[in-house]
Amino acid sequence: MSKSRKAPVKPHIVYLHCHDTGRYVQPHGHAVPTPAIQQLAESGVLFRNMHCASPSCSPSRAALLTGLYPHCAGMQGLVNRGFELGEKEKHLARWLTRHGYHTILAGLQHVASDPAALGYETILPGGCLSSEQVARNGLEALDSCGQQPVFLDIGLFDTHRPFADSSLSCNPDYVLPPALLPDTLEVRRDMAGFITEAGRFDRAVQAVMEGLRARELLHDTLILCTTDHGIAFPSMKCNLTVHGTGVFCILSWPGRLKRGVCDGLASQIDLFPTLCALVDIPTPDWLQGKTLTPLLRGDAVQVHTHIFTEVSYHCSYEPQRAVRTPRYAYIRRYASRESVHCANCDEGYAKELWLDNGWQQRHLDSEQLYDTLFDPVETRNQATDPSCGPVLEQLRGLLEGWQRETGDPILTGPIISPGQTNTPDGQVYVSEDTDRYTYDLWGRIPQPKGYA
Repeated sequence: MSKSRKAPVKPHIVYLHCHDTGRYVQPHGHAVPTPAIQQLAESGVLFRNMHCASPSCSPSRAALLTGLYPHCAGMQGLVNRGFELGEKEKHLARWLTRHGYHTILAGLQHVASDPAALGYETILPGGCLSSEQVARNGLEALDSCGQQPVFLDIGLFDTHRPFADSSLSCNPDYVLPPALLPDTLEVRRDMAGFITEAGRFDRAVQAVMEGLRARELLHDTLILCTTDHGIAFPSMKCNLTVHGTGVFCILSWPGRLKRGVCDGLASQIDLFPTLCALVDIPTPDWLQGKTLTPLLRGDAVQVHTHIFTEVSYHCSYEPQRAVRTPRYAYIRRYASRESVHCANCDEGYAKELWLDNGWQQRHLDSEQLYDTLFDPVETRNQATDPSCGPVLEQLRGLLEGWQRETGDPILTGPIISPGQTNTPDGQVYVSEDTDRYTYDLWGRIPQPKGYA
């Protein structure tokens, strides 16, 4: 049975995150029942205009946990495909350890092949545990730390594909498809799978809340609950429109943070400096984000005039860069292929439906400009509209200036993968000078080297 504990000298920090959830949770108004996440949002601050720095799993997490853009953190692709965080000494866990925190990893981390290299002092065994058990194990590890403040990283997998098709929690006949996708049986069935998985994630959030409450630590714990990027549906995850970069993000610290919502434009690279400010520790000099405390205090409506996002590799090489302002989004594609890279979309009923109807042949513009005020779903490209010329030139300049300032490697030529890559159509390729084996899109089935 859980016991109450004396308050730590500084607040505990719980970083609670799940794969591929986007903004498809109850606090953002979607018909995805997540009552615990709703309760958490109502106890703290919901950022309604938060974006990841990259709509791909490892680069997104690397950016959040270092406060650096992915190419600056040395994380251009997935860790399970040979990429590795190049700035491990700048990981949040290491910084918090330097400032008196005991750091615990429970569940997945997805930025290093060896989690011990990231600086966590306690790494709990994972295996095939349920998300609720992962959460409970993390809280039990916290119990042994006395009054020392703890950074508890709880990483969950639930809303990542493949979804559990055999145990749907809702009837697909009465499900609303996600934005961009048609209302068909296939898409509704896919969305029902996501809703089921979101429920599992929500139960883990509930376990965390109940565990902290039982320990009388809710008011002594700062909770950051978020996801890495958009949901794994066609034209969402791995894309730089809002459907790929938009994420839910909640900060909760009852009694210390004013409850409500923040509509200001924000990036996950802002979370490192924000956490430092909230728990009153210094901020390192490498951070590229800004603290969001002016938004939290109500002293400002915006802390950013613009933010940047990027993607280079997911399953295939599809380099893109983007700049986003409170009104506009500008995307620049560097891929030589001008049609869809279906390899960068996880398998599912919605993808099958689109592939069966010619999705792979659809043209993608190398430059895209969206007016998010009149086109919030970002489907009407205005880059060739003469009336948008001044805005286009301004955003081009912002993006190019950021790329030069941060040393974006795409400016000097193609970015080379250290391991496994897919062709845009989904075939798997690994160069002959490596001893790695190739795998299917789920990373499970060994195949010979070369194209499969």
